[in-house]
Amino acid sequence: MQHSGFIAIMGRPNVGKSTLMNAMVGEKVAIVSNRPQTTRNRIMGIYTEKDAQIVFCGVLTRGENQFVFLDTPGLHTPRTRLGEYMMKAAKDALQGIDALIVMVDATAVGKHDDQIVEDMSRYEVKKALVLNKIDLLPKESLLALMQRYQAAGYDDIVPISAAKGDGVEELKQLLISYLPEGPQYFPADAVTDQPERLICAELIREKALLHLREEVPHGIGVEMMAMNKLSDNLMEIHATIYCERAAHKGIIIGKQGAMLKQIGQEARQDIETLLGMHVHLQLWVKVRENWRNRMDDLRTLGYEDKE
Repeated sequence: MQHSGFIAIMGRPNVGKSTLMNAMVGEKVAIVSNRPQTTRNRIMGIYTEKDAQIVFCGVLTRGENQFVFLDTPGLHTPRTRLGEYMMKAAKDALQGIDALIVMVDATAVGKHDDQIVEDMSRYEVKKALVLNKIDLLPKESLLALMQRYQAAGYDDIVPISAAKGDGVEELKQLLISYLPEGPQYFPADAVTDQPERLICAELIREKALLHLREEVPHGIGVEMMAMNKLSDNLMEIHATIYCERAAHKGIIIGKQGAMLKQIGQEARQDIETLLGMHVHLQLWVKVRENWRNRMDDLRTLGYEDKE
């Protein structure tokens, strides 16, 4: 009996949604960092097994099962047009889903989490409340948190550690039981719907998020200028990192170019893993003031509605 379906992953910023989708799919299809609002686009990941396919705005295939996971930007109050785009992407992911994961950071539950848990409980689909980062929580605190949400209106409450993989396989099997019978939506070897250019740009942005100071990351965007395959085993990539202030450009480049070199080296390693070939990566840094509020700039950097 074959099961396939779409599952959205919702929650506030930085609770581990992208980490969970990567763990489910088994490959890095969404970037992660400790910065809130790292995810800007709705990302689809696919998991397929013998009798099921789950599509997490991401895709996972295992045998005949296929899951499509929808990893969404964190729910937050937007302050720019980019923020508005991110919130629309999150809410659009809820259209036509077969099941819903609502995730909270078990180590830092607050009023915003409670509101999201309550709001999402109204969706009339099978849904699991996932308590993440349990490896950092004392057992008695976890039991109290599970009791707190016992009457929240979810079919299951599932404690996991997405980063360590604890409870991920059990969650996967639970989700299969949520999905309707039906054919697979994607080829069995698919893991995401994102084009390689976008994934490469996001990997560069991820490394910038990891290394730059607090005030810089939210104003960073990456544009892929060129991807030229020079041989069967060599890709040349040119990309531009945009920032909103001239002062930030110097921070991104670093003393004698050290910061930009580090970002490039680490991004190149991940891109080589993604593409399965050697990569020659060249990065530039340019100032584009207030790009997060200009629609033409948002479209240039890949933030536009697909409809």
